[in-house]
Amino acid sequence: MKGFKNIRHLVLFLAIFFCSSVLSETYQPPPVTDFSALPKIQKVRLSPDGGRIAYTHNVTIKGEALAILQVYDFDKRKTAYLLRSDNEKVKINWYRWVNNHQLAISALYEEKQRQARFYKTRMYIMDYTKPDEKPRMVIDVERLRRSGRIKVYPQYVDSVIDWMDDDPEHIMMQVDTDMPAQPSVYKVNVNDYSRTRITRGKREVRQWMTDQQSTLRLGIAVDYDNGDTRVLIRDNEDSDWKTLFSYNKMNEKGFYPKGFGLDPNILYYAAYNGDYLALYKMQLDTRESELVYADENYDVDGSLIYSPKTGEAIGITHTQADNGEYYWQPRWASLQTMLDEALPEFTNTILSFSADETHYILHSETQGEPPYLSLGNTQTQKIDGLFNLYPQLVGLNIPENKQITYKARDGLEIEAYLTLPNRGKPPYPTIIHPHGGPGARDVDGFNYWIAYFTSRGYAVLRPNFRGSTGYGYEFANAQMKSWGLQMQDDITDATQWMIENGHADNEKICIVGGSYGGYAALMATVKTPDLFACAVSVNGVSDLTYLERNSRYFLNHAFVQNQIGDDREDLKARSPLYHAKKIKTPVLLVHGEEDRSVYVTHSRRMAEALKDNEHPAFKYVELEAGDHYLSIQRNRHRFFAEMDTFLNRYL
Repeated sequence: MKGFKNIRHLVLFLAIFFCSSVLSETYQPPPVTDFSALPKIQKVRLSPDGGRIAYTHNVTIKGEALAILQVYDFDKRKTAYLLRSDNEKVKINWYRWVNNHQLAISALYEEKQRQARFYKTRMYIMDYTKPDEKPRMVIDVERLRRSGRIKVYPQYVDSVIDWMDDDPEHIMMQVDTDMPAQPSVYKVNVNDYSRTRITRGKREVRQWMTDQQSTLRLGIAVDYDNGDTRVLIRDNEDSDWKTLFSYNKMNEKGFYPKGFGLDPNILYYAAYNGDYLALYKMQLDTRESELVYADENYDVDGSLIYSPKTGEAIGITHTQADNGEYYWQPRWASLQTMLDEALPEFTNTILSFSADETHYILHSETQGEPPYLSLGNTQTQKIDGLFNLYPQLVGLNIPENKQITYKARDGLEIEAYLTLPNRGKPPYPTIIHPHGGPGARDVDGFNYWIAYFTSRGYAVLRPNFRGSTGYGYEFANAQMKSWGLQMQDDITDATQWMIENGHADNEKICIVGGSYGGYAALMATVKTPDLFACAVSVNGVSDLTYLERNSRYFLNHAFVQNQIGDDREDLKARSPLYHAKKIKTPVLLVHGEEDRSVYVTHSRRMAEALKDNEHPAFKYVELEAGDHYLSIQRNRHRFFAEMDTFLNRYL
């Protein structure tokens, strides 16, 4: 790849596109709906030949918010409209090009059986050149069940384990049609939907993996009752299965296969190098391993990056790496270096390449602006702009996120992200914003919540408290049976850090969180009733006893017990619901009616408890048909409007 001489034309283009306005003395913040609007464009996928892109366009037509799956052909300059969804009963989950004219599309459906609410997935194939043709289900399990041809009614029917890029007429899927939660593997024809079973579900294997030659080589077996886990391997399709790794998933450091090299004798896997996950590769014939990539301060827990042209593993995604990716293949590393030299003010991440590596999708983000997508060409050495994901926020001058560390009360240093508003003077009215999960973490980069908070003059702190992922085995495992305890203290200590360092007005601090962050917000009103002026819980957990009891309908029940505990009195002591009479802090409760991750029962009962105890200032808002992710546009607008009114009142 030669020098990218013409790449600098993008610098001027982006400078014009992103031109930031100067804050005036009579600053008027943008309307709340600018922040609560769904991204204009989502999930851009480049076709194998680079000639077209598939993407979801969020648009409002005659007052109805729709997500429309579209394909744009660059040569014909023509758009094909394939599917549309209102993001309610059926959602477009994901999609991928199978070949240059067909897309595999996963649809997400709401399901309920007895007391359990969950999602099921089904996969369809569509030809973008035939948008009027009705999509067909790849494996029609509803029809197969009616005819008695399958023994199990599977929840997930969209798990592709091999896209078989060298064979554009076939894919390989795993579906549990023979034994519950033990998927069989099928080779499926994407044109006539005929299928051949490669192996029947067995040995408690929950996930299968093929090598780069599309031979089924690896299985991950998990005993859901006790956590015992085995990684099984075989030399070829005629060999016996042997145990490569074994460990207990509940209480031991594990081994996590990432994928095979182009050489089928090489397996890449993540394992612990001391306390942190690192990437290794093993010669399977000798069982000898070598370290490929490690970070002395963080887990390397991303996905392998493969060359679409050669099939070789060339790098790995890693949150803490520059641009979020680390390449050990020189050709790709040099391209990334040239992009960064040409666009030094931007964080540039290559999202995907065409099959011959001549075209690629580039995600670029600069401080103060929402992200932008471009189409690059390694032959013409040009980059053309595609989409700004939040065009209404261009020029807003969003403040910088600063990574800081603070000391918890036991002396442990904890990372957090601090964002200070561009207007006003410290100490600021402040938002403490704990993330969900809790097995997740906050990262740098554009965040529409943070953009909204700072536009209103609020400082924001996002602590990666104990239990957050990415900081090593011990740090992540500190969440076990610790909800409401040390994890909560970490959030309290982050708040005290904001006050002591002069960032936060100690009389104007609100804690705002979703999911586990919603639990933390409610628990803060119990444990530290005088610290926060208000609390906002979105789709939050309120009752750990209900969380544990409801998990009994699912296979991961033992894992949930291992995570939060199973002693009923202890769970009550750590549940905001059972301490409602202590809560005097103003509370905004918001929950989606059809949340499948944290059932709406949590907030309904919490609202009843606050009402029964004559809480002086709380409001409960239930979002019609709402899910866990605020993916319905009217619900996202409603929530942000309610939160804006609430924060205006108490901050």
